[in-house]
Amino acid sequence: MTETDQNNLAGLVGQAIAKQRIRKGLTQEQVAEQLRIGNEAVSRIERGKVVPNIARLLEFAAVFECGVAELLTEASPHPDDQMMRLHDLLSTLSPHDRQLVMDVVERLVEHLGPH
Repeated sequence: MTETDQNNLAGLVGQAIAKQRIRKGLTQEQVAEQLRIGNEAVSRIERGKVVPNIARLLEFAAVFECGVAELLTEASPHPDDQMMRLHDLLSTLSPHDRQLVMDVVERLVEHLGPH
């Protein structure tokens, strides 16, 4: 894995952690307190400056009441992982809203796909 790939991965993992934190309605300070680390450490992880180790990922998952796989799936560039993420997102919606999202996705794919 190149340094650029590692930096991109760090950024994606950080974004996934920030999203989970916001979904739980927590501040960086609250997360830092629960993990017994400094506020700056949480900030650096969320900004992708530091990649959390596996033990730290487990701690974040416990704070957010989610699986480590969920944090990593959000950060994954692999289509199968992204498909799982879309499934999780869609499953929270009503049938009507799911269809609306699917229509938008189909239009985006048609617009962005190979011409």
